Amino acid sequence: MIAAALAAASLVAARPPVALAASPVRVRLLGKSTRTVRITNWGASEVVADVDTAGFALGLRGRPHIVRRGSGSGRAASWIAVRPRRLAVAPGRTVALTVSSRLPLGAEPGDHPALVLVATRPRERGGVAVRMRIGIVVVVRVPGAIVHRLAVRGIRVRRNGDMRTLELSVANRGNVTERIGPARLRIVLLQRGRVVGRPRPASRELLPHGRAFEQIPFRGRITGPMTAVVELADGVHVVRRRFHVRM
Repeated sequence: MIAAALAAASLVAARPPVALAASPVRVRLLGKSTRTVRITNWGASEVVADVDTAGFALGLRGRPHIVRRGSGSGRAASWIAVRPRRLAVAPGRTVALTVSSRLPLGAEPGDHPALVLVATRPRERGGVAVRMRIGIVVVVRVPGAIVHRLAVRGIRVRRNGDMRTLELSVANRGNVTERIGPARLRIVLLQRGRVVGRPRPASRELLPHGRAFEQIPFRGRITGPMTAVVELADGVHVVRRRFHVRM
């Protein structure tokens, strides 16, 4: 009994003061619909958090950004309602957060991303204010004509010491989120008509009407002028482009 009590006390002491987790971390809403997100407090103290919405965007290299509500990429934040707007979660407990979408008149068909932000209120611990914020990505799909259209804009070689990276510029001219990765993107490097490399891209998302730089490491030792043959499938078509590069 004493050993069990000591082990439980040690486990509680090892917990961080603030630790929130959301499940799921990504929600898809079709038209006017509702989903439930579970917020769990894995910390050692009760957490009081405020819930709000914001716009969501991805940078050219895939880094997520919070966008101010309003026009442009932040407009979908105003289509989302969350309840409750304030949470009080005891240690080890889970509460339900309801996320609903309502579409304005004239909303364009396709995917519209936004964020639900859960931000804890500051707590004093050792004279330091501890705060945490988590984001749940919400994609609202407006019914209507769906357009898949990816475009390869160009490719260049970036050097950092002995490391070389192919930087492929891709644009999503469709109205739905596309996932780019090895299953859809293929690059073959040719030198004098002979295959000398098949760089393997990582997977990433490209939001509607967005641009991205897909960075693909090249670990081969061959140098000099080459031809990069790029094939990119968008679910309907396969885009093929050839570029001259110097490795």
